[in-house]
Amino acid sequence: MDSDEGYNYEFDDEEEECSEDSGEEETADDTLELGEVELVDPVVAGGERDDCGETGGSGPGQDEEDYRFEVLTAEQILQHMVECIREVNEVIQNPATITRILLSHFNWDKEKLMERYFDGNLDKLFSECHVINPSKKSRTRLMNTRSSAQDMPCQICYLNYPNSYFTGLECGHKFCMQCWGDYLTTKIIEEGMGQTISCPAHSCDILVDDNTVMRLITDSKVKLKYQHLITNSFVECNRLLKWCPAPDCHHVVKVQYPDAKPVRCKCGRQFCFNCGENWHDPVKCKWLRKWIKKCDDDSETSNWIAANTKECPKCHVTIEKDGGCNHMVCRNQNCKAEFCWVCLGPWEPHGSAWYNCNRYNEDDAKAARDAQERSRAALQRYLFYCNRYMNHMQSLRFEHKLYAQVKQKMEEMQQHNMSWIEVQFLKKAVDVLCQCRSTLMFTYVFAFYLKKNNQSIIFENNQADLENATEVLSGYLERDISQDSLQDIKQKVQDKYRYCESRRRVLLQHVHEGYDKDLWEYIED
Repeated sequence: MDSDEGYNYEFDDEEEECSEDSGEEETADDTLELGEVELVDPVVAGGERDDCGETGGSGPGQDEEDYRFEVLTAEQILQHMVECIREVNEVIQNPATITRILLSHFNWDKEKLMERYFDGNLDKLFSECHVINPSKKSRTRLMNTRSSAQDMPCQICYLNYPNSYFTGLECGHKFCMQCWGDYLTTKIIEEGMGQTISCPAHSCDILVDDNTVMRLITDSKVKLKYQHLITNSFVECNRLLKWCPAPDCHHVVKVQYPDAKPVRCKCGRQFCFNCGENWHDPVKCKWLRKWIKKCDDDSETSNWIAANTKECPKCHVTIEKDGGCNHMVCRNQNCKAEFCWVCLGPWEPHGSAWYNCNRYNEDDAKAARDAQERSRAALQRYLFYCNRYMNHMQSLRFEHKLYAQVKQKMEEMQQHNMSWIEVQFLKKAVDVLCQCRSTLMFTYVFAFYLKKNNQSIIFENNQADLENATEVLSGYLERDISQDSLQDIKQKVQDKYRYCESRRRVLLQHVHEGYDKDLWEYIED
């Protein structure tokens, strides 16, 4: 989540006062009331069924029941968090803010918390979670017995204030309100801490509960930031929740079980629930992550350097070959060694003749040439797949712009005595075109790590067939429409997008069949 906009959630105002005047214990009714959650229907949220029988862009042959998901707003996520706390509190009967800390410690796994809570060692549990057991009064609590009228120094700012101006946690460490506010603000705004803010006393690891934070902070922006941090932590720790990766989108996708399946947010962004990247069928998340890292690291620059540079055999300074002559002179002023680029041997014994170079050290020369050829071959192979991957990515961006052009063409067709329903084939064609571009883009990532075998040859044939058909369909959609060519274009577009749709399905079915039967062999970097 990229901003704090749209947040409006408040913790319950009831909290346990830490002053000596307060003897009331917080009860199990200390909840985080936000109202009921109205869950969005999965199909409406992101499971619109297309004509291919897919839901939210899922794999071939999958029904919407195979992977149902819900799209929730930030407010609904907050309520979902409150419901989790309430469910646990029905059993363990603790203050809601304490339960929130306990759940956070176990990454919101209610079963793990329950198992540990009833194993008979509550003191150890609360100690690990850095909270005071609410069922016991702390024996080490440092309660000041002075009257509230008598001033006392704050242990942070060392200014004297009335006792009523001090507050603290169950650990007993008390500080003035101003220092508390400044401390919490710094932790939240500057350090980005939410659920791990501890007592400001030296060596005290007791965590500050939510009610204390909301009571002591007066700046609404700081409160909003704190609420954002707590909510974001809840989503990040929950295996069934995932923020939509689209910029400035505040929706969360909730699934019934985590898997590498496609989900679609209300904003239109379709992504893989497992890795958060754009839906990347047929390549698996593991290989896509390796590919992205390979591209981001610009590792092929190193390949180019390896193919075009060598180290001086004497001083090991890196030297680039910038000419055709194999007679190299080290550019290090303190070295100036002369050597052969091919075999890295001294230049004097064999002069400039290639034959003599090979006779001088044939094994070294062959090893040097082989290493250079391997580097160049690896570079050329990477560039082959990378260029096609990038070309389809760029084309996909252009295809999305076709929707505006198609809308105009649909209006022109309606002026040629075609109904609104009759011209919908154009929008369908663009939908199929974008799906094919996306699939083709990721097939090159899949193919880059794929070893050659009989199944890979079938895959490459399916890939080439789909690619050719996709280019033809793209050309049809860019043609000008006239009254004379209207029916001809309609028939060709319909035939071609149906063919593309069919070939895309065949390609994906073959890849998934290979996954199921373990037919694919991979090249590890």
